[in-house]
Amino acid sequence: MRKKVIACGLIGLGLTFKSMADSPAVAVDIAPLHSLVSQVMDGIRSPDLLIPAEASPHQYTLRPSQARALSEARIVFWVGEGLTPWLKKVMDNIAGSAQKVEMLALTTTTTYPYREGATFERHEHHDEEAHPDDHNDHDHHGIDPHAWLDPENAKTWTIEIKNVLAEYDPQNAGIYEKNARKTIAQLDQLIESTHRTVDHLGEPKFIVFHDAYQYFEKRFNITATGSISLGDAEDPSPARITEIQNTVKTLGVNCIFTEPQYNPGLVHNVFEGTGITTIGVMDPLGAHIQPGNQHYSKLIQAMSESLSQCR
Repeated sequence: MRKKVIACGLIGLGLTFKSMADSPAVAVDIAPLHSLVSQVMDGIRSPDLLIPAEASPHQYTLRPSQARALSEARIVFWVGEGLTPWLKKVMDNIAGSAQKVEMLALTTTTTYPYREGATFERHEHHDEEAHPDDHNDHDHHGIDPHAWLDPENAKTWTIEIKNVLAEYDPQNAGIYEKNARKTIAQLDQLIESTHRTVDHLGEPKFIVFHDAYQYFEKRFNITATGSISLGDAEDPSPARITEIQNTVKTLGVNCIFTEPQYNPGLVHNVFEGTGITTIGVMDPLGAHIQPGNQHYSKLIQAMSESLSQCR
């Protein structure tokens, strides 16, 4: 009997090794997307993360180990050039034969153009939502790339990830399908629970470090008053700083959010003496969240918790 158990275990272990050997090496640009890919590939192999969540994806230099993972990848999932303008050239140079899947380029991804000005209209979130193919009507560089912060996009991306992996690795298609269904069910629960949390906040007046959150805002009907920096987190001009300071005084904004990927000293300098009572942290990437399967859901939950400070 013991020999049979050992034999069955060895057979199962052999099947696992075979699945890993036949499955593609996969690289992913940022931690939230990496989390979705990890969930779909669960039980097969782990994808490689190229950009740590504590770093800014707008400007980054790959470490040797990350460059090696990219060069060995057969499939690369990335958000898009609007988020990582430097990555396309790097991929062309060292991962030329890999299949590259750009999530912002999918016709099923809901996208929005960058918002203009240092402040946002309070009624903006009541506008008709962008349609999945809206990004085709705008210059690609005019699209706000932070689309993963809408969990409905995460659901769409999960389906695409599953389809790409199943086509490349048909022997594991059933596992990818099962994992994708489980991931989408969890995302539905996440959307429902986040709605409940945000609905209890009313209409807090807050300013974010850079304009990275409109996908979350539109999905959950909450609107930032403005941002210090633009969507690519470039340094704000003196005129923008003045406008933000005036907005804080005029609208009674009492909550400002920094981001761990950038120097919080800029935020403190901008709002020194303005009477701001809360300077918190809102993180679109999850710098302090462990990469992997649970990263995405914990990221969205953490954003809700950050907003809860602005009561």
